[in-house]
Amino acid sequence: MSLFSQLIEFLGNHWFLFVALAVIVALLIHNLIVGNQGSVGPLEATEMMNHQEAVVIDVRPAADYAKGHILGAINLPINGFGNQLATLNKYRGKPIIINCRSGASSSMACGQLRKAGFETVYNLQGGIMAWESAGQPLTRKTQKH
Repeated sequence: MSLFSQLIEFLGNHWFLFVALAVIVALLIHNLIVGNQGSVGPLEATEMMNHQEAVVIDVRPAADYAKGHILGAINLPINGFGNQLATLNKYRGKPIIINCRSGASSSMACGQLRKAGFETVYNLQGGIMAWESAGQPLTRKTQKH
């Protein structure tokens, strides 16, 4: 039995593994090409906050926000985020940086804001975990919006 026929037999017996592999490879390629568009790292976010008056929106639950957040961040938990978009209209002209714990929930929130017509929306890469890892400070002071 040749190597080619063994490969065909293996493929026939385990086609679902190859489909899964193809999907994962496609998602990885997509992430490499498009994934970092509209994302900023902690140092770039700090630069935007200091020089472009960027607004930081923290989409973590209120209890996590209370334990420590980026100075000046407004807490709009992801649970009701879509219903609170109108409260952000006053920030339409400013860059908006969205953060969560790791960067996944904030990515969804960025998508919602972009669909609502907000143009300068950025996801904090790695979320609050990356922020802390970069040695950036957290505060417990609450921010009114």
